[in-house]
Amino acid sequence: MSELRFEDVSVRFGSRRRGLTAVDGVDLVVPDGEIVGLVGESGSGKSTLARAAAGLTPVSGGRILLDGKPIGVPARGRRGPNPVQMVFQDPYSSLDPRMTIGESIAEAMPRGVRGGARRAEVTRLLELVDLDGDRAHAYPGLLSGGQRQRVALARALAARPDVIVADEITSALDVSIQGTVLNLVVDLQRELGTSMLFISHNLAVVRYVARTIAVMYLGRIVEHGPADEVLSNPQHPYTRDLLAAVPESLHAESDRMPVGGLDGVALAEPADPHTPPTGCRYHPRCPVGPVVRSDREVCRTDAPTTEHLNLAACHFAPPLAVSPATREASNAAVRGLPASGLHPDGRQTPADPTTDATTDPAPDTGAADLQGAS
Repeated sequence: MSELRFEDVSVRFGSRRRGLTAVDGVDLVVPDGEIVGLVGESGSGKSTLARAAAGLTPVSGGRILLDGKPIGVPARGRRGPNPVQMVFQDPYSSLDPRMTIGESIAEAMPRGVRGGARRAEVTRLLELVDLDGDRAHAYPGLLSGGQRQRVALARALAARPDVIVADEITSALDVSIQGTVLNLVVDLQRELGTSMLFISHNLAVVRYVARTIAVMYLGRIVEHGPADEVLSNPQHPYTRDLLAAVPESLHAESDRMPVGGLDGVALAEPADPHTPPTGCRYHPRCPVGPVVRSDREVCRTDAPTTEHLNLAACHFAPPLAVSPATREASNAAVRGLPASGLHPDGRQTPADPTTDATTDPAPDTGAADLQGAS
């Protein structure tokens, strides 16, 4: 398999005056042989980024690379299947009802596979996704939603892709079926070493399949890191709010963390994506931002960098290399909790100015690992 890389990717629709920037300067890597989860609420730009990767939507800025080579709509002079295949959200509309299951899968195969080899490959792929080979002669209308989604996975694999993009592939399924499809995804990844961008609004689903998670809001990545780190110790208020929306039964004990100021933004309207807010795009809804804290006007004016723990785009997240005391204080700032020795801008107040000026904070040993994960 291969590495999929997004470098400063933007996707814009419409005119310059009334257009919509659905994806804005996204940097993201799907490493070779790994599953990266992309989460965010509806309208965050996840599906647009997925379609751009699969060559279904043109990129307005930046570039998408597969093993260092550009891909996408402008570069589609190639013959044969796209090296990035997409599995869509709705299994009822992604399969042609007039074609048999076998015909749909065979259509995605490279041109060199014909005759008996093609029929054998259809049977092999159906069995790979835990369906009987005899299903090749059935029509989609005779299959359940979970079975159709398995066929969609088989069709994506038929193209022999380098990367698979799975866009909300369980959201249209009954809860009792979702687990079966997720188990299939995990098993296929282990067996085939498939690189995959797995998109969902469900944090519990992404936690199960992905080792790395990126959080997207209004077209931008606001947090990115190892799944355990992001979900057990989220650094961006938006990630914390997403976790707070998950039913308590799905939370690990460490996920239950206080989130201050929720009452102050409970009635805040989501930002209009046609005119996104200046500064931090989450600041109108942020429970620890300027709506609640008048001393945090920097959130309205300055866009935060990602030079923070978990690559969080938050002014008050701890930097990549910090002392334990600074990290604790910054975590308190992100959560909206009182912390002694904390500046309004999130920095720790030196306990002794005469000694602090000559003493550098101890480097955090996890910083290098986090940078490598990005």
